[in-house]
Amino acid sequence: MTARLAKLAAAGHLAPLARQIGSLGGCARPIRMTGHRTRLDPATGQILDHLDTRHLPAGELLVRCGNRRTTRCPACSNVYRYDTYQLIAAGLRGGKTVPTSVSTHPRVFATLTAPGFGPVHNQPGAAPCTCGTRHADDAPLLGTPLNPQRYDYTGAVLWNAHAPALWARFTTHLRREIANAAGLTQRTLRHHATLSYAKVAEYQKRGQIHFHTVIRIDGPTGPTSTPPAWATTALLDHAVRAAAQRTRVQHQHRAGAREAEPAQSPTPTPTPTVFRFGQQIDVRAIRSTDFTGDSPVTDRHVAAYIAKYATKGAETTTGTLDRRLRFLAELAQHDLTDHARQMIHTAWHLGAKPQHTHLRLRQWAHMLGFRGHFSTRTRHYSTTLTHLRAERTTWRTRQDKATAASTLTDPALVGKSANQELTGEGLPVTDRHSDRNDRADLTAGHRVGHHAKDGRSGSADTTLVISHWQYAGTGLLPELAHLADLLATTPRLRPEQPRRPRQARRSGHRAGHSTGPLTTAVQTGAIA
Repeated sequence: MTARLAKLAAAGHLAPLARQIGSLGGCARPIRMTGHRTRLDPATGQILDHLDTRHLPAGELLVRCGNRRTTRCPACSNVYRYDTYQLIAAGLRGGKTVPTSVSTHPRVFATLTAPGFGPVHNQPGAAPCTCGTRHADDAPLLGTPLNPQRYDYTGAVLWNAHAPALWARFTTHLRREIANAAGLTQRTLRHHATLSYAKVAEYQKRGQIHFHTVIRIDGPTGPTSTPPAWATTALLDHAVRAAAQRTRVQHQHRAGAREAEPAQSPTPTPTPTVFRFGQQIDVRAIRSTDFTGDSPVTDRHVAAYIAKYATKGAETTTGTLDRRLRFLAELAQHDLTDHARQMIHTAWHLGAKPQHTHLRLRQWAHMLGFRGHFSTRTRHYSTTLTHLRAERTTWRTRQDKATAASTLTDPALVGKSANQELTGEGLPVTDRHSDRNDRADLTAGHRVGHHAKDGRSGSADTTLVISHWQYAGTGLLPELAHLADLLATTPRLRPEQPRRPRQARRSGHRAGHSTGPLTTAVQTGAIA
């Protein structure tokens, strides 16, 4: 591999190739595309920009995979986590198209947990576990049943499968409780207030889903309007607790499906027909001092805490898989805990029964039955991930234009770019700019006329995009993967940053830069 890279360097192709791979930002499994793209001015027909993958250093367009899972792609999951942080924080303190007045609206941070399906090894505060042992934080026994033979695996898997329906029913009951507390009907509530929320699903060590959510009451038109006087944090706290207690979901069997005969199982377990949340419901007011003693719960605490779990699935907490199973025999290839293996087996066998086919348990056996979205929000809560990504692309494009302009005007660098093919905007096709523009085209689809930012604030031009892309594969080729490894191990020089004052660097500052107290408080009350 090193000899091949040496030949590329001798031919002058290594630097452009390194720039294209560097544009991936460390993505572990990029998507390879072949094809071409042409941008035209629809008024004049002038070709603004043309790109053909044959002219790229790698011969293919490399696009980040964008996977949110840390176990699949750490680099892309970090970007997803940062975007989630900005999305949650914007709904708490404003910014990113959200007015700053939302920081004065009633809002709470709530955690909804699953009920118990049998005693498990845990950390009940300062007391030892039921087994008599004080488990460490990284103890492999945490979350596993004390008696696996008597643990209700059927109920645990089916509860995960009905968790999305439970959340949807909870939001309906929450609006009803708020309307009832305000003396209104659910129909007239929309004329007085709007309920906005963002939630993320997290796996407990025992393999059960529970939800962390930020809930806010806005005015009738959303975050830009003032909530009514009766909308208080105390009212929202009471409504969340009451709605969680009332929420029930009935297990609906398909028409004509019959329950399995008891004789088919040596120790038959009755299938639960009604699902609800657990008794451990935690609701805390944001920016109050009742959560961690003297330290307030700030918007930074909550946003960082929710964003942390946006990139984690069952594979990081319970020790299960991060991809679907085609055959149950594939489990023999993976090193799983006995508890996770039994949960997957239960989901696989339940998926074969007629009364559970609509739950698609075999397709979601690797997720222990959960088949919902990990991160959701209402329309009025804050901005969108698409908007954040578009802003980042626009900013990077502006930076690349400035860099290319300085390169073309620098006499020492003009000769180096003379042999490179330039785009309609004066940028080399081997630069990162072309890759970013094409990623925007791929996410926007093959639209004939769409509005694209031209880099100037507040302006938009209609551009005709004619493109044809074909999937070539996933992951880097061996030579490129070796080059990516070399680039990852090469230390990068960073400009010296000014030192901050000593008081601002303290982790326990009241501004809320540390998520430690919040994480400890929630996890202690959430583990069953």
